[in-house]
Amino acid sequence: MLKSFYNHKVMEAGLDEVGRGCLAGPVVAAAVILPRDYRHAYLTDSKQLSKMQRLELEKEIMKEAIAWAIGEVDNIEIDKVNILKASFLAMHRAVDLLHTKPEHLLVDGNRFTPYPMIPHTCIIKGDTEYLSIAAASVLAKNHRDELMNQLSAQFPHYGWHSNVGYPTIEHRRAISIYGPTSYHRMTFKLLKVPEENKD
Repeated sequence: MLKSFYNHKVMEAGLDEVGRGCLAGPVVAAAVILPRDYRHAYLTDSKQLSKMQRLELEKEIMKEAIAWAIGEVDNIEIDKVNILKASFLAMHRAVDLLHTKPEHLLVDGNRFTPYPMIPHTCIIKGDTEYLSIAAASVLAKNHRDELMNQLSAQFPHYGWHSNVGYPTIEHRRAISIYGPTSYHRMTFKLLKVPEENKD
């Protein structure tokens, strides 16, 4: 079972983002403040959960959280500022939208641009260590997956309903045939063959 808090003396918000490695769509982050006594048997990194589990957890998180919020940075902004800065900006926007302001931020990863007036701690693989970060990963992934599923109806050739914008062979093949859409990140190498797909 994941830990409920990093510092029990302050109100903490867990932060996580999804979509950093995608070729299309926004990067999405969530911020979640859970009660200090919150427990859950299987809440963990969203990538380790089934879609059904994530959807069930989303309802519970939204119900039980003291506060939660979603922040986005679209592909146009990503191209302007770079994906790393965009990821931090999405997290900042999520914190901006919290109706209860946290006293400390738990950030998944090893780097973060400090949020004004709120100290933070970076936790590598934090979504497998702390419930608040795991909850943020679930909300961010569900939000982004649904967005890409909706966009897939407009752009059916790219397989976004299943690859949600990640660089699969199917996705790259569609780009080579139909060209990029207005949702593609033009500063990314859209047609580069991933190393894992080379024989």
